[in-house]
Amino acid sequence: MKITYLGHACISIETKDKTLLIDPFITGNELAKNIDINKLQADYILITHAHEDHILDVEAIAKRTGAKVISNYEIVTHFEKMGIEGHPMNHGGKWKFDFGTVHFTNAIHSSSFPDGTYGGQPGGFVIETSHHRIYVAGDTALTLDMKLIPDVIGELDLAILPVGDNFTMGIKEAMKASAFLNCNKVLGVHFDTFGFIKIDKVAAINKFAKAKKELILLPIGENVKI
Repeated sequence: MKITYLGHACISIETKDKTLLIDPFITGNELAKNIDINKLQADYILITHAHEDHILDVEAIAKRTGAKVISNYEIVTHFEKMGIEGHPMNHGGKWKFDFGTVHFTNAIHSSSFPDGTYGGQPGGFVIETSHHRIYVAGDTALTLDMKLIPDVIGELDLAILPVGDNFTMGIKEAMKASAFLNCNKVLGVHFDTFGFIKIDKVAAINKFAKAKKELILLPIGENVKI
């Protein structure tokens, strides 16, 4: 499985034969100016919540690639009105797709579309393929619900957590989330895009290392394989 960081909370996940795109916010991110959305591939687009910094490029990418949107009912309905096919989910549910199984998990955050209309409840995903199981937390506070994920779904190979603080968990909370999830390998997202969420990357990586955990902070456009 190849995971590419595309800036902010956007990542591309390449499984054996499908490409998943998570929360595409690229054209509005000055730090991701070298990423061309017209060259991105996607079979599915997974959306954690309706904020603009997670959905900005969904329409353009989905209409070009034919990607199916996976999200909560409200977000899927929103994009279906644009002619984009979707699969609605809700908390606690799971569905088997052609690339594997997706579990829709809890997240503590807010969720509204850019015009202020209701975007349903925010969530996260556990993505299971035949060889890997990864958790995409979405924008969330630290929550005890994270303890249920390894207990109910199973051992994780990677946890993708927000680390920028202010709007989501920060470094300290992400370390605790790693413990709750029983997963010591973390890919950090939702940092540095704008002033409120800038972090000291070296210090963050060192804090994880001292706790015998690994924090991966990828430069935009680079990838990690699991």
